[in-house]
Amino acid sequence: MRCPALEGLASVPQARGARDHFGPVTREVDEYGRRRPSSACPFPDCADTGARPGPFPRPECHVSSFRTPTPHDLTTDRLVLRPWTRAEAAAVLDGARQPHWADDFPAEGDGVVAGLFEGFPAWLDTYGHRLIIERDSGLVVGSTGLFWPPADGTLEIGYGIVPSRRGRGYAPEAARALAEFALTSTDVRTVSATVELSNPPSIRVLEKAGFEWYEADGDLLRFRFTE
Repeated sequence: MRCPALEGLASVPQARGARDHFGPVTREVDEYGRRRPSSACPFPDCADTGARPGPFPRPECHVSSFRTPTPHDLTTDRLVLRPWTRAEAAAVLDGARQPHWADDFPAEGDGVVAGLFEGFPAWLDTYGHRLIIERDSGLVVGSTGLFWPPADGTLEIGYGIVPSRRGRGYAPEAARALAEFALTSTDVRTVSATVELSNPPSIRVLEKAGFEWYEADGDLLRFRFTE
């Protein structure tokens, strides 16, 4: 089940009002600091001239290289956690199905997150949001993310697995790997998650991932992961 930190983004301080934050974006800076038209692909070696309007590239331009490992991948026994790209976000927002997606990806929460990247570009960085890839099939089966930046050393985490892959332990495997990675940042001392008492599957995910319950607030439980 999807953690409310990802499903109910209004509960995350930096996400409040984010949908209203978006406006026309005319130019952006690529990863090398070069200015380019917003409709061009952010990959510097891409031949895409930017025929698609808006801040994202055409989603088709880098699909063929999706299975190639990237330097920022986090790999577990059964999963690869890979940072979102603008191309992937564009495909989700456009409803352009990709061959490397599970049949029921994206879920509603994945679409919400994809729509927030332009307002919160740090979520596309290393300590941000990631697609969850099933190693055996090479398919995207969910997403997980850190809601950067941390507040007083605490960073919120969210996660979600598509229905067809639930019950396999993928969510705790991904959540633990990302929480451990988050603690490698000198700015992070605690990774936290908030779930509703009425959501026992998500509670079990956090417990299996090594999070501990530390606070109750009405019908909410707060969990944390520390070194």
